[in-house]
Amino acid sequence: MAPNGTSARGSSGAATVAELVRAQWGDHRVGVMHGDLVLTHHELAGGAAARAALLGDLLPRDAPPHLGVLLGNVPEYPLWLSAAALAGAAVAGINPTRRGPELARDIRHTDCALLITERAQLPLLAGLGLPLPPERILVVDDPAHRELLGPYKGATPDEIAAGGTGTPTPASRMLLYFTSGSTGAPKAAVCTQGRLAAAGHSLAGYLGVRRDDVHYLCMPMFHGNAVIAGWAPALAGGAAVALRRRFSASAFLPDVRRYGATYFTYVGRAVQYLLATPPAPDDRDHPLRRGFGTEAGTVDAARFAERFGVRLTEGYGSSEGGAAIQRTPDTPPGAIGRDAPGGELAVVDPETGAELPRGVLDPAGRLLNGERAIGELVNRGRSSFEGYWRNPGATAARTRGRGEGRVGAGWYWTGDLFFRDTEGFFHFVGRTDDRLRVDSENLAAAMIENILARYAPAAGVAVYAVPDPVAGDQVMAALALRDGAAFDPDDFVAFLAAQPDLGTKMAPRFVRTMAALPVTATHKVHRVALRRAGFRCPDPVWWSPVTAADPAAPARCAVPAGSAYRPFTAADRTALLALYRAHDRTALLDR
Repeated sequence: MAPNGTSARGSSGAATVAELVRAQWGDHRVGVMHGDLVLTHHELAGGAAARAALLGDLLPRDAPPHLGVLLGNVPEYPLWLSAAALAGAAVAGINPTRRGPELARDIRHTDCALLITERAQLPLLAGLGLPLPPERILVVDDPAHRELLGPYKGATPDEIAAGGTGTPTPASRMLLYFTSGSTGAPKAAVCTQGRLAAAGHSLAGYLGVRRDDVHYLCMPMFHGNAVIAGWAPALAGGAAVALRRRFSASAFLPDVRRYGATYFTYVGRAVQYLLATPPAPDDRDHPLRRGFGTEAGTVDAARFAERFGVRLTEGYGSSEGGAAIQRTPDTPPGAIGRDAPGGELAVVDPETGAELPRGVLDPAGRLLNGERAIGELVNRGRSSFEGYWRNPGATAARTRGRGEGRVGAGWYWTGDLFFRDTEGFFHFVGRTDDRLRVDSENLAAAMIENILARYAPAAGVAVYAVPDPVAGDQVMAALALRDGAAFDPDDFVAFLAAQPDLGTKMAPRFVRTMAALPVTATHKVHRVALRRAGFRCPDPVWWSPVTAADPAAPARCAVPAGSAYRPFTAADRTALLALYRAHDRTALLDR
């Protein structure tokens, strides 16, 4: 039972997303809100059925039933998710911050037979040479789209289930969502209808979702966070959703009040952006009860609760479903939480698979034995990992053993560094590979390196993460300059602007110039040394300040990285380190 005594829809244990969508039929309560548009659950189910019927006619029979969705957070997004569920098709969330060949690669890699988009995104597709005829690129805000749907308007969910496509099963692919890879292009993680429905049920119960709740979806729906932690529990619990096309800190509270939102999901720096808005006397005048997400940080979570009166619940779950940590009421500051009852999570040596000693903390919460306690988080039990689309090597790497004895074969290796304290709480430290997480976007260092390698004055390039003072990472690049070359900031900015495949989050925030890159005994770039030195290195460092006026100002989204560079001065360093201390993240600089 939900906390208010009403049964949450989905408590019957629907095993597929299609069943949850069909359960909306006949429910005339509000289901989705976006601006002035309001749709009931019944209308959502009917709209999904019409689109599913259209899919039945448009999807080729000799190809995987995949459709790419390149949309902002508009009602068409949940409509097409629901349609895909009814039709037994899979949605590939296409990231609009990708550009040029990399955007085209994502669409091709996921074998999208259809692309659902809108007029605002069409410039991104110009000149890409996609292997899709015009009739398979559906522009949802074009009048032709309404005409295309016209003949299918009378379809019902039950008619779709009885049609020729067959009834979807828990094993039917539902989502292909991208997560970064350390050696190249992003990998498309598979999520089946069974896993997504189970996640919806689980979170609806954990979060106490009620039928009169409104989930505010302001994080992009091409990410797993908004779909798995926002849309799915609303669907399973019978709640409504309110959509914001893209996140806006200034519009957050007005939207919450307008829609009566009671719950929201967040990732990374969204919480910090909200805290950067000017305080107002009515900051607590809203119906919001809870936020759920990752990377808010202990300091900002406490500040958010104090200012807005809303508790943030931090969680950890690998995008691929291989491991999850539950936050309990007794979780101490700085920790993520404990293993689930009966779980088999462990922190092990990434090379040998041997379990490591527990981390010992001093009274101030500082780790005393990091060299012995920090290792890779693994799931030694059953996991929900369902593999990567068309990437058997990456799939195998997640579960293969380590060392000569292949210790850990069959475990799920998260690729994330943790330690476990003496009380059994897990603490996140970083990432084992060369992944970066910038503004809630997962990036691969190798991809950025391949782009920066085109910069003529550089003989060598290394890209790595430095911790952001608030949440996630920032991109730092080390450039080994050719003999006689000097770093010209204006020339570098022009170079970045000319790269068609440089995504909006890929430009370096910091650039270190040096004579040669450091290497290990095996002549590999010594990334650990580069990462630990960060911007505190002896070589010249150039940076794109996050604000033009004050490098430590809270409104940190003002100036995109790569728009201008200037020398990183001692005063800049002092101000930036103060920001790390203010957010209790100084220790991350030494890990």
